[in-house]
Amino acid sequence: MRKLLTTITLLTFALFIHPIGAHAKTIIKLGVVTKPGSAQNVCAEKFKELLESRSDKYEVKIYHSASLGTETEILQQIQMNTVHMGIITSGPFDVFLPEVRVIDYPFLFANYEQVDSVLDGKPGQLLLKKLEKVGFKGLAFSENGFRHLTNNKRPVHTADDVKGLKIRVMESVLHKELWRLLGANPTPMGWPIYTELQQGTIDAQENPLWVIWTYKLYEVQKYLTLTHHVYSAHIDIANLKWFSSLPKEDQQLIKSCMLEAAHYQRRWNRENEANFLKKLKEAGMIVDEHPDLKSFREKVKDIQKLSIFQAKGVKELLPIFLEAVKQQ
Repeated sequence: MRKLLTTITLLTFALFIHPIGAHAKTIIKLGVVTKPGSAQNVCAEKFKELLESRSDKYEVKIYHSASLGTETEILQQIQMNTVHMGIITSGPFDVFLPEVRVIDYPFLFANYEQVDSVLDGKPGQLLLKKLEKVGFKGLAFSENGFRHLTNNKRPVHTADDVKGLKIRVMESVLHKELWRLLGANPTPMGWPIYTELQQGTIDAQENPLWVIWTYKLYEVQKYLTLTHHVYSAHIDIANLKWFSSLPKEDQQLIKSCMLEAAHYQRRWNRENEANFLKKLKEAGMIVDEHPDLKSFREKVKDIQKLSIFQAKGVKELLPIFLEAVKQQ
């Protein structure tokens, strides 16, 4: 009798812990290449917080610090549906969908107001829709920020000062061509790059201020030039087939949570930008805050004539973005 009561007690406890009808949460695998505290991670962690607080069906597992490989490799895994979601810099997308090059068009945006109006408006939403052609569901734009040049060779004030610099660029055709036009020797390379800078394999790199501070590039780069040459977006995506298989209400929830997380992350980036610059100066970087941007624009003015902008989709989309910016 005692044995029977013990069995009943254990069964009751088991049902209490795992009630009939309860299901394990669905794991969403989300990949970023950066470490905790970085811009991508701020968005990813906010998305996780929002989704898990609003649904008991999902658990978001963030794979950070390049544990899944480079951004290009993460994109490939999302295409194959071995990873469900990602927060990826816009640059590496261009080998998957050339139309994404329009966001990284040199000196396209003058300020964040233009960025928000265009990316949250019809042009940006049109681009997100086009990602479906290559198996991605575009959900939102978070941001990297405006990119700036650092190097360990010499002060850079004009575009002529760039000549000959061995510069790391993203795994992006556009970014390679941009720095080639500026006279540098561009080398596409995945992230991170601290060791390559430290060893002198490359002289220079270009990134937003948060990257330069968070990854301590001030330790291996002496000069910072605020070039604002490209606004760098993050495109927040999911595997299209996986996303489309979800119930409609779950699709809407995931999209709304990611959009809210993206807007949260943009505010985080902009509110901290002045402090990042202050800390970089205090760390000893020599900063040119007012370089001759006219000379940079002059060097890249014909980039639109290059073959990378001749693909049909790119030729159709770029004028839409350029016109949208003019109207701001």
